[in-house]
Amino acid sequence: MKKIFTILLVSMLSIPLMQAQESTFDLGDNVVSLGIGFGSSLYTGTYYSSGVPPISISFEHGIVDEILEKGVIGIGGALGYTSYKYRYDYFGGTWGWNYSTLYFGALGSFHYPLLDKLDTYAGIGLGYRILTTKEYGDIPGTEYSGASGGFQFAAYIGGRYYFTDNIAAFLQLGYSIAYVNLGISIKL
Repeated sequence: MKKIFTILLVSMLSIPLMQAQESTFDLGDNVVSLGIGFGSSLYTGTYYSSGVPPISISFEHGIVDEILEKGVIGIGGALGYTSYKYRYDYFGGTWGWNYSTLYFGALGSFHYPLLDKLDTYAGIGLGYRILTTKEYGDIPGTEYSGASGGFQFAAYIGGRYYFTDNIAAFLQLGYSIAYVNLGISIKL
């Protein structure tokens, strides 16, 4: 995944050789995005099932423009939540864990226009993840619960296609609370 991200980032940085389109993300712009994720980077395996799919809200503000002629750097933050269930069935009984994860972090992105109405970008983030767990099941003494936290790195590429001057659909690929995020963006 890191190799793919590096190749895509280098490709975006070499874009000035191509004819750039009109920018859709400019200095001073504020964009709020609401998304749903697919392919969680947090819980994988045979016995896992999704409770609440990865959902997120993010905010971004354009702070520096005219990078490589039409490029813009934006900074902002993100908040995400997901829950999963680990369930194991045995001889008529059930045992497992309920997991929920809250993620919040800071983001930095480089935007460069490739096509009209399309805001293409690549970025990185650093956040903090809070995980809570609760055990359940038929086994006596299965009432354990706990919480932990840790830093989480994010790297992503994406695009926002603007249907109007202020409303866009977005697709983002990368490593964060989910591998793929789809949603809607609103320019304030």
